[in-house]
Amino acid sequence: MPATDRVKQILSWYGSESPGVKANLYKLMNTGTLAGTGKLVILPVDQGFEHGPARTFAPNPPSYDPDYHVQLAIDSGCNAYAAPLGFLEAVADKFAGQVPLILKVNNSDTLAKIPEPCSAVTSTVEDALRLGCTAVGYTIYPGSGQRNTMYQDLRDIIREARSYGLPTVVWAYPRGGGLSKEGETGIDVCAYAAQISAQLGAHIIKIKPPTAHIEQAEAKKVFETYKIPVDTLADRVRHCVQSAFNGKRIVIFSGGESRGTDDLLADVRELAKGGAFGSIMGRNAFQRPRAEATKLLHDVMDIFKSATT
Repeated sequence: MPATDRVKQILSWYGSESPGVKANLYKLMNTGTLAGTGKLVILPVDQGFEHGPARTFAPNPPSYDPDYHVQLAIDSGCNAYAAPLGFLEAVADKFAGQVPLILKVNNSDTLAKIPEPCSAVTSTVEDALRLGCTAVGYTIYPGSGQRNTMYQDLRDIIREARSYGLPTVVWAYPRGGGLSKEGETGIDVCAYAAQISAQLGAHIIKIKPPTAHIEQAEAKKVFETYKIPVDTLADRVRHCVQSAFNGKRIVIFSGGESRGTDDLLADVRELAKGGAFGSIMGRNAFQRPRAEATKLLHDVMDIFKSATT
C-alpha cells in the first residue's frame, strides 16, 4: 500500500539508515489491521524459553504447537510475530511471507536464579536472513551487573543487522542487584531504559508500562523540581516516549502478566492516550482460547486505531 503521511513522518526520523532498514520498518508498519497508522501490535512468544513450557502453554494446550501462534498473529491482523529460533524454524516455511517475522536472537531461562541477569545469544542475524525475517530482537537488562556485556553484544548485532537491511527491536527490561523489584518498573527507570535503547541504536523499543514509583533519589528530585506528571499511566507513557528522542523512536509497551480483559484494555487505552506506538502482547493473548484471543487483539488494535483519528 502507498505510504501514509504518518508512516513517512516516522521513517524520516531514521534518516541515517539504509534503504533496506527503512523498507523493513515500512513493512512492519504496513502489515495487518493497523497498516498505515504508525501503530504496531506484535505477538511475541518467547515465554516457553524464558519461563518453561507448563507455565507458558498449559493454560491453553493448543499453544504448545508453534503453528498456533503464527496463525493467531495472521488471523488477528498483527503487524508481526516474534519468537526464538526454534519456533521460527518450525513455521517459517509453511507460513512464508504471510506475516513479518522477528527473530529473538537472545534468550535466558529461569532455572538458574542469578542476581545479575544476562541472556545468551541463541541465534544469529544470518538465521534471521535464512528464515526471511523482517527484523531481529534482543533483550537488555539495564541495571544488571552484566549490562555492559549485553550492550556490547547488541552493538555488534545492530551493526550486522544493519549491513543486511534489518532493523532491531530491543526489549529493555531493567533488573539486577542495584534495583528493587518495585524499581524495575518505576517511571524513572523505564524512561531511562528507553533512552539507553535509543542511544544504542534500537529502531523499535519495547518497555514495560511504568508505575508512579521513582527509584533513584537523584531522579526523584528532578521529577519534583520540574513537576513531571506521573499520576496516570498516560502521563508516564508520555514521559517514556519523550525520553526516546522526544518521540522520534518507536516505543511500544508490553502487555505484562496475565490478567482480566477489562483491566488490560483499560491500560491499553492509557497507553494510546499517552502516545504509545503500540503494544507487544504475548501471554495475555495466546493463553486465552483462540476466539477470545483474536477478539482481544482486535479490541487492542481498535483502541490504537481510534487514537490516530
